[in-house]
Amino acid sequence: MSEHAHQVSDRIGPGSVSVTRTGPRSYEGLNERGATVRIGGDELEGEHFSPGELLKLALIGCAGLSTDRVAARRLGDDYAITIWAHGMSDPESNRYTRVDEELLVDLGGLEASDRTKLIEIMARAIERGCTVARSVEDSIELDTTIDGSPA
Repeated sequence: MSEHAHQVSDRIGPGSVSVTRTGPRSYEGLNERGATVRIGGDELEGEHFSPGELLKLALIGCAGLSTDRVAARRLGDDYAITIWAHGMSDPESNRYTRVDEELLVDLGGLEASDRTKLIEIMARAIERGCTVARSVEDSIELDTTIDGSPA
């Protein structure tokens, strides 16, 4: 695969990102901090993300960042969490109509009332703080579960 440089735009500013073609149906994404990600079609072999996977990663990454501080205050700075996004695009409409977010975090050490309260706080944090979810909420049905409970 040959190397291709990201061309510079006169419009680059805060929040700008770019992709440049690196081969047939293969691209490299770049942000202003120098982070890169390989993007390609589902049919390609190798290590890359499809655009749909990136959309789901953006949703769950945003959920994680939105809940991080409130969860750490109650569970400790070293708490463990894994967040999954489940769902496929609808082949007939060629769009995502539903994505299920699943926050796997062990809240079993909390009293039942504290567990319920933390789930509510985390759900509100996602609702208020997740720009990505707020941007797609009128287009995609987005359901969230935290420690097995609907949020």
